Amino acid sequence: MGEQNKEPLRVGLFVGREWSWPPAFIEEVNRRNEGVIAEYVKVGGTMMNEPVPYRVIIDRISHEVPYYRSYLKNAVLQGVKVINDPFMWTADDKFFGASLADKLGVASPKTMVLPNKDYVPGIVHSESLRNLKYPLDWNWIVEQVGGTPCVLKDAHGGGWKEVYVVHSIAELIWRYNQSGLLTMVLQEFIKWDDYARLMCLGQEEIYVMKYDPNQRRYHEEHGFSPELHDRMVNDALKLNRALGYDMNTVEFAIRDGVPYAIDFMNPAPDMDVNSLGRRHFDWMVTHMADLAIRLAKSGARTMDRYPWGKQFETDRVTAD
Repeated sequence: MGEQNKEPLRVGLFVGREWSWPPAFIEEVNRRNEGVIAEYVKVGGTMMNEPVPYRVIIDRISHEVPYYRSYLKNAVLQGVKVINDPFMWTADDKFFGASLADKLGVASPKTMVLPNKDYVPGIVHSESLRNLKYPLDWNWIVEQVGGTPCVLKDAHGGGWKEVYVVHSIAELIWRYNQSGLLTMVLQEFIKWDDYARLMCLGQEEIYVMKYDPNQRRYHEEHGFSPELHDRMVNDALKLNRALGYDMNTVEFAIRDGVPYAIDFMNPAPDMDVNSLGRRHFDWMVTHMADLAIRLAKSGARTMDRYPWGKQFETDRVTAD
């Protein structure tokens, strides 16, 4: 009787324009009757240290709505498990990721981060940038990543925005000159024989999909050998555990049987039924529901990753 009268644990969802996964996820969580309810978060101004009514919040849009990111950082401070950690997501970039992969022993393209082309008002080039070498040695830069073709991309971007395959130094300089305030990385071009996108949930569960980035199309079956499959799964686990992401995709460009991790900064990954197809979509819905319910019933807190978080004696919510 007492169990029935307990207040349900709440899972909140921040979303943007996506229409298929959010309602399917909410319906899946709520229909299970496990003492956990899912709903859209509603906010309209947040006071410092304002209590947060959710045990878990799933974030799929704060990278484009800065106020949501501020709300989520406060939620972390209140003991909420936020997917994904807003502090790591704020700090992450593709150059750090490339260095991390290299340190972890995961095959990845040679990558160099470049000085910005333009700067905010107030930067005086002759005075504010005295640490920068000028002019840039473009021949040396291109040699470091294995020559042309190579890939120029926004270090903080996603969704294939601001990504260019350049075939000459002249083309590289032209693209760089259009980059404005963006921080760009230059990356070795991996001419792939095959391509995979792996969905990673809870730093434990990996779902392998064959993907065609040219056609933006998923295959129903991946067809990878057991050896290749296991190597990609293990590499994806290494990366996500190091980054602390609970919802992310890792993309591998496969050349001569070697999977190169070329993109793993996707903390709001594609979950749309129209692109994924019904089979992959249903997996995302049911397994995200599994994860959300499990975390809601656990004592998991994002703040425990940080020294400042460990200073607080916030009561843990358990399944008792």
